[in-house]
Amino acid sequence: MLRKGIVWTLIVLVFALGCAKRPVLYPNAHLDAVGKAASQQDVDACLALAEDADLGTHQALEAGKKTGAGAAVGTATGAVSGAISGDAGTGALIGLSVGALGGFFSWLFGSGQPDPIFVQYVDRCLVDRGYEPIGWK
Repeated sequence: MLRKGIVWTLIVLVFALGCAKRPVLYPNAHLDAVGKAASQQDVDACLALAEDADLGTHQALEAGKKTGAGAAVGTATGAVSGAISGDAGTGALIGLSVGALGGFFSWLFGSGQPDPIFVQYVDRCLVDRGYEPIGWK
């Protein structure tokens, strides 16, 4: 049963990674010419360039901090809860998973938008490629 819970936790985490905030592109002539698939590849490339640039705003680092903090709190809470019910180890493991997911979702949905410098970098990259970014969601 514990393995099944871990598998579901990983599935939810992979799904959540696919829901990260991305730029929204205005349907201009360039977007129409290249198509949706190519435009998404360009968005991915610009996101990767921004992540690799030394902007002092590392989205993965921020996500990791929130996830780690959630995991620490979840582990402690789960261990206490598990100790009360008679199985501190299982409680700690479940708390770790739930806490990590809670921290990650807190970063993913609670941060509003990525750092403004990161957003400007990606938007500029897209403009240079012929797109018109109009926001992020």
